[in-house]
Amino acid sequence: MHGRGHHRRLFLHGAGRKGIAAWPTVDATSGTFLAFPPSSDIVRRTQQVITAMEGGPTTIYAHSIGAIPTVLAARAARTTVSLVLVEPALYDIARGESPIERHISAVTESRAQAAAGNLHGAWAILRPLMFGGPLDEDRWADEEQIAAHWTSTDVPWGHGVREAALDGIRTLVVTGGWNDEYELIAGRLADRGAEHVVIAGHGHRPQDHPRFREVAGEFECRRPEVPRR
Repeated sequence: MHGRGHHRRLFLHGAGRKGIAAWPTVDATSGTFLAFPPSSDIVRRTQQVITAMEGGPTTIYAHSIGAIPTVLAARAARTTVSLVLVEPALYDIARGESPIERHISAVTESRAQAAAGNLHGAWAILRPLMFGGPLDEDRWADEEQIAAHWTSTDVPWGHGVREAALDGIRTLVVTGGWNDEYELIAGRLADRGAEHVVIAGHGHRPQDHPRFREVAGEFECRRPEVPRR
């Protein structure tokens, strides 16, 4: 993943690690690593990406919910852009699929419980959905702050992203092969022309796999970009 001319790279984090910490297999000199303020919403994040793209052709790397401002910014871009989307949480493009709807329903119910003041009940719904294990009463005191965070962050749907949003934009989608929701989303993008590679072994963070750098580098070397329609 070495520089090429004036082509620039932006790296966008998901809901967990930020900045360069979110991309451990990527060289720190590879590009600009954005870190969104905790209080920023999707609109503000999209504008931050658009501003960061100014100056010439750009490849944007984005993880999970970071794919949403990435896609919205790419559509608004006045420069050539290509995308590397890692487990993109583009739930809007796969609405109607059972795993997607189950996830949205559970998160909606959890947030309703939190809004009603029942954070414990909200976490009982959300924890097994997001972290693969039931609420443990012995750990509740340690996890209460985490529960408050995950019941108040932006949800990855309702932002107007549609299947055609990436038409004409060169896109690589990398998934971990562990979750039906992300594989369904990747399938929808692949149906519209994106490349899709599965890198198993690191769950929701395939960018942590040593092979990620190679896969992304090969994708970048296959320029020039497809003309936008």
